[in-house]
Amino acid sequence: MNSSANSDEVVVREETIIPGNITSEDIIIRPATAADIPYAEEIAAEMESSAKARGTGIAKRSPSSIAEKIRQGKAVIALTASGIWAGFSYLDTWEQDKFISNSGLIVAPAFRIRGIAATIKQKIFQLSRSLYPTAKIFSITTGLAVMKLNTRLGFEPVTYAEITHDPAFWEGCKSCVNYPILCAKGKQNCLCTALLFEPS
Repeated sequence: MNSSANSDEVVVREETIIPGNITSEDIIIRPATAADIPYAEEIAAEMESSAKARGTGIAKRSPSSIAEKIRQGKAVIALTASGIWAGFSYLDTWEQDKFISNSGLIVAPAFRIRGIAATIKQKIFQLSRSLYPTAKIFSITTGLAVMKLNTRLGFEPVTYAEITHDPAFWEGCKSCVNYPILCAKGKQNCLCTALLFEPS
């Protein structure tokens, strides 16, 4: 995994390959292209299924919204060498590109515990920095693993007051099981932890 902070433009366009072994294929992690849109339905279904299995809140994503992120060049995908979907994440912009959210990080169950999530997270972060170098990048999550990945990239925990105030962002939380808690707290906090990266 190439983590050079000064080569984002190059790294974003390159594939990262996690080598397979005797029983598994190489995993290719790269920016998603229009050719990857057929995976959108499978990605959306796994996001929902994974959230239910963990018993944690997650905003539901439709296949059409995932396809749109791919179409816009705002997503990273992981595939096996033979074209089996293994993982995904996307970015979104808020308040006229002042804030970027890195969202929807998911790895298919059969491919977990191989470092794929960490590589996807790094790639979507690099893509965000490349497309919007002056934007603040944030994430909200209940997952400890995602918090650790963000921390390694320079994110710090913050209050909700320090991330976007765009109503459209919070609309995306409506499908989360914890949305009533968020509303009861006046959208000032919830079960998710907010993490923020501020460019120097």
